[in-house]
Amino acid sequence: MVTLIVNGERHRLDIEPETPLLWVVRDELGLTGTKFGCGIAQCGCCTVHVDGEAVRSCSLAVGDVDGKTITTIEGLSADSQHPVQLAWRALDVPQCGYCQSGQIMAAVAFLKQNPQPTDADIDAGITNICRCGTYPRIRAAIHRAAAAMKS
Repeated sequence: MVTLIVNGERHRLDIEPETPLLWVVRDELGLTGTKFGCGIAQCGCCTVHVDGEAVRSCSLAVGDVDGKTITTIEGLSADSQHPVQLAWRALDVPQCGYCQSGQIMAAVAFLKQNPQPTDADIDAGITNICRCGTYPRIRAAIHRAAAAMKS
């Protein structure tokens, strides 16, 4: 048995401990906002927070997060009004949108560590891949969210 607290709700699951957290979140809990991209922790589509840290859930065994607090895109904000989500919408960041939940989760964790980032900080700290190439809009949205969170 594995116990997880996902988006504030406690779950006790009878599941193999080596099962990737991504598939537990999507298939067992039905939270499909977290996406599968590469399966090798390269692209970041599967980014969630574990105890507040951004992690790539596709390569993280659920047994390694037993008892920890997980936040998915669905649990980031009850009303989708987190400053990063607002900035993403205001600047029309997504093109196809597939990677955006992972991008947002990475940006939220990044801004906790670096509340006033430069473009260079963002380029170095946000390593999620966007196949559509919306990096200028992602950077702009992170700056906008940082300013909103500072106010």
